[in-house]
Amino acid sequence: MNPEMNNWMQLIFRWIHVVAGIAWIGHLYFFNWVNGPLAKTYTPETRKLVVPELMPRALYWFRWGAAWTWITGILLAGLVYYHGRIVFEDPNSGNPWLWLGVFTVLILVGFVVYNAIMKGVKNLIAANAICLVLFAAAYALLECVGKFSGRALYIHAGAILGSMMAGNVWMIIWPYQKRIITAIKNGTAPDPADVATAGLRSRHNTFMSVPLIFTMISNHYPTVYGSPYRDIILALILAIGFMATSMLYTKSAKVTGF
Repeated sequence: MNPEMNNWMQLIFRWIHVVAGIAWIGHLYFFNWVNGPLAKTYTPETRKLVVPELMPRALYWFRWGAAWTWITGILLAGLVYYHGRIVFEDPNSGNPWLWLGVFTVLILVGFVVYNAIMKGVKNLIAANAICLVLFAAAYALLECVGKFSGRALYIHAGAILGSMMAGNVWMIIWPYQKRIITAIKNGTAPDPADVATAGLRSRHNTFMSVPLIFTMISNHYPTVYGSPYRDIILALILAIGFMATSMLYTKSAKVTGF
């Protein structure tokens, strides 16, 4: 591909990626840290009036923000890492397009497995622990078998998190929220299982979003991804991100109106 054309495509895709990501993650934080606590104060009459008007509008920008963030992210990865052959530690080793195929299968199958675990394992702590172990295994596959560079490892770790989040949006949160909104609009109580599942996956997305954002900006900091301790650093970033998100949930419950 013509280098100038490649640069223009990267610029356009990155621009869309950032704008769509702001729309997506901004609505995610609104749902979890603003609307969630607020909704607990609604009377049944208020809920029937507000939810059918507010939530479909907000969920529109939420789900399409997720879709375009994911699509442009994959396109950027293809242009920057695979077409540019910087996905590997040694740029002259391996077949980049083969590994793009491997990674695509990995994230698609990964969501199916993640979804099955969250539905099949009743103990949430155990389910989350299993998912973290599988995440580490996928990371190890890219590092030890694929021989990905440190920069590529961090970006692909973020892509795994982002793909699980986008899958949650389209396959779980949006379908379940449609049923919840319809029930409220009709004046009936939503299925508690729908509310619990949609809420859990939204919380998962919120916890994943903070380390995800770190991995997305990490390509600017070779001191981190180029460190011999890069794997330990990434594990710490995950832990710090999860703790920070938990603190923000606690804070959101204490913020009140006038």
